Amino acid sequence: MIKVVKFGGSSLASAGQFSKVGKIISSDKDRRYVVPSAPGKRNSKDTKVTDMLYKCYAMAEAEENFSVALKKIQERYDAIINGLNMSLSLNKEFEEIAENFKNKAGADYAASRGEYLNGIIMANYLNYEFIDAAEVIVFHEDGEFDLEKTNEILSARLKNCERAVIPGFYGATEQGMVKTFSRGGSDITGSIVAKAVQADIYENWTDVSGFLIADPRIIHKPEVIKVITYRELRELSYMGATVLHEDAVFPVRREGIPINIRNTNAPEDEGTLIVESTCRQPDYTITGIAGKKGFVAVNIDKDMMNSEVGFGRKVLAAFEEHGISFEHLPSGIDTMTVFVHQEEFVGKEQQVLSAIHRLAQPDSIDLEGDIALIAVVGRGMRSTRGTAGRIFSALAHANVNVKMIDQGSSELNIIIGVKNCDFETAIKAIYDIFVVTQI
Repeated sequence: MIKVVKFGGSSLASAGQFSKVGKIISSDKDRRYVVPSAPGKRNSKDTKVTDMLYKCYAMAEAEENFSVALKKIQERYDAIINGLNMSLSLNKEFEEIAENFKNKAGADYAASRGEYLNGIIMANYLNYEFIDAAEVIVFHEDGEFDLEKTNEILSARLKNCERAVIPGFYGATEQGMVKTFSRGGSDITGSIVAKAVQADIYENWTDVSGFLIADPRIIHKPEVIKVITYRELRELSYMGATVLHEDAVFPVRREGIPINIRNTNAPEDEGTLIVESTCRQPDYTITGIAGKKGFVAVNIDKDMMNSEVGFGRKVLAAFEEHGISFEHLPSGIDTMTVFVHQEEFVGKEQQVLSAIHRLAQPDSIDLEGDIALIAVVGRGMRSTRGTAGRIFSALAHANVNVKMIDQGSSELNIIIGVKNCDFETAIKAIYDIFVVTQI
């Protein structure tokens, strides 16, 4: 079996954390390819090394003396090296960084040094081969990532490499210019490596024991999602859940490689397994709840609109004309409601209303702001009768007025609209009926 393991910044913030990671890797001989992030915060008042590098490079760009700032960064790494009792020196690397900062190598180069240096320490600590991501992760000149070329180069490089450390977050153009991923960072690199070696599993180690059914800021100690499909993950992430970025999922999803989200500080926890499909029955009818505040409902009335060919297209053209995308589009025989982001809409509302009148000639238009949308997601809803009824019952019991409910044809999710002020109450009520009481 081949496992690719990625460790986040909090997992590698100190020598103590490095030691935990070393034990996790050595406890399973299948953990053969390691993708480290840059050192994160050691405590709430600390600063991430990546942020320190950005600040240091900004000083270099401004022609200021950055030597003290760079020295502080080196001290962070030296503390890790000394704490692990390693006989490793990064003096040569920091001299090179200082020179490249003076020569204005770019903010991407500066930010990437966090992972680069941590990768060198990790490779030496584990006695694994170090492979600079700049040699195997390929970007186009415009900063666009080249998955095909990367997979070709990386697969060939790792084919005869038994164990290796590949730093996350960055790569380079064919001309050698370092580029970083704009979103998803080291998670994307881990996914790319997993694809290249055709891994059996991609383990993503962080500071939480998997994804939670609901936001812990709203629900006290919510249950962990044991198994989630890529489609469920996409629905939840779209509605604001803090999960893996889609770019980090895409390379392994295409190969059918599962992702396991694990906790470095609680390695005995199974975490969350992300899979393409599964016959495993979920513990609850729902997999997760997520939502966002700040929407406007644009209610459009017109007699016999359902028999007017092209009516919906005309209405949406009014929004497109002003660069506004819509979230949901529930409709009836004589009514149609378009949900849009309030922040985007407010400054253009009168122009959009005029455009709707001009293009679709409705009888009336009514606006209702401060709406929150909540997604209740779960593959278990397909085989469970009365899910929507239970949601209505729970919300009615909590005195929450439902402004909209929309169920997709896939029966994978139900979207509920409530007032912003009822957002937290609604999520608590839904969580309670499906997870706590399971009525």
